[in-house]
Amino acid sequence: MAEPQATDPTTANAGDETPQVDEASANAGASMLHEPEYDVEVQLSDLQKDTEHPLGSAASFDQLGLPLPVLRGLSSLGFQKPSKVQEKALPLMLANPPQNMIAQSQSGTGKTAAFVTTVLSRIDFDKPEQPQALLLAPSRELARQIQGVVQSIGRLCDNLQTVAAIKGDIPRNEQVKAAVIVGTPGTVMDLIRFRQLDPSQLKVLVIDEADNMLDQQGLGDQCIKVKRLLPKDIQILLFSATFPDKVMKYAQTYAPNANQIKLQRQELTVKGISQMYMDCPSESNKYDILCQLYGLMNVGSSIIFVRTRESADKIQERMAKDGHRVSVLHGAYEGKERDQLLDDFRTGKSKVLITTNVLARGIDVSTVSMVINYDIPMKGPGDQMHDTETYLHRIGRTGRFGRVGVSITFVADKKGFNALSNIAKDLGIELVQLLPNDWDETERQVHRVIKSSRAQAGFVPSAQATA
Repeated sequence: MAEPQATDPTTANAGDETPQVDEASANAGASMLHEPEYDVEVQLSDLQKDTEHPLGSAASFDQLGLPLPVLRGLSSLGFQKPSKVQEKALPLMLANPPQNMIAQSQSGTGKTAAFVTTVLSRIDFDKPEQPQALLLAPSRELARQIQGVVQSIGRLCDNLQTVAAIKGDIPRNEQVKAAVIVGTPGTVMDLIRFRQLDPSQLKVLVIDEADNMLDQQGLGDQCIKVKRLLPKDIQILLFSATFPDKVMKYAQTYAPNANQIKLQRQELTVKGISQMYMDCPSESNKYDILCQLYGLMNVGSSIIFVRTRESADKIQERMAKDGHRVSVLHGAYEGKERDQLLDDFRTGKSKVLITTNVLARGIDVSTVSMVINYDIPMKGPGDQMHDTETYLHRIGRTGRFGRVGVSITFVADKKGFNALSNIAKDLGIELVQLLPNDWDETERQVHRVIKSSRAQAGFVPSAQATA
């Protein structure tokens, strides 16, 4: 099976900002990690097809005509050559006149570095306080992380100014004076309307996790309103690990005449993750099984995903009373408190984090070796339908930076078994069954994966899960 490829660079931020990216990944350059064996499909827009000399691939960053400080910044982070996604996407994104791009590419394939490199190549560093690029993300955590990548790749760019446009960070009536703005759509929309952010000279709009941003009603409406406030000729770059068909159709309207790149569907699962499920006798047994897994969670760092904020709080309180050290993070926490909780998790002050889907997308923490789906991701009215995209995003929080990882999904009834079976079918994967009455075997399997040099994805749902 294909191994994970070089991920995006993430080092401490420049300037006075608190580092929002994982220190351990700062040295995880392209020369140290494995290139996956997936193919990248390219679909050129009609506009691109009409050119006499359509752009091809770039075998090296030198071929892209990047500004020298950007080129040196990439080199300093260990990026010796473009990843497969970058070698296809960058020539198209950097072309003049600028063209839109819709890119379906999972985390760990270099997508963040691709759009950050494009942004840094578009801006005029002689105008450091003039907003020129806007990057939108669904959560403050991901926005701060992307800002860290901008500062990492742009570390050698003179006068690079960046601002995180997230709730509570920019005082009322204070002008946004930075070339690169990274934020959430609601806050950015307010800043423009209150005339704190001048959008008139913006050249590039990047939307990360675009499937979620354009599909979710609240964020989708905000992204539409933000776009209406921007220059009509702005270059639009949409990136996401998944693009369901209905979202893709809307994305093509949002970013008209866009070039498109995508990975083959079967390559969307993270191959460095051994995907397992725990056959729980009943819903009420899930908590006790979670506590029994606690020792394995501390081998590295672990994330426990639950369906609701209330469930996250209750599990955290109960585990704390039972003597287990766990943290909880979800949308009910205020911004600064959320920042601190995530920073504590990044630095290892806390090793087990219970959260909702707020952290399912894009967050990179290199030490995460286990993800537990305490609740299977579901969607639709009454949570009646399995949510393959969210499952994929959740498990992608482990197995990062060329390392190995384990995901364990709790199955407690027929509905859960059917949902997980459908997810496995959608992704073309097999799942390893774990039994709660054989902890020696469970520990052996999990330890073997975490300590191995290469994780093998394998796991077939068993009929025994249909309790």
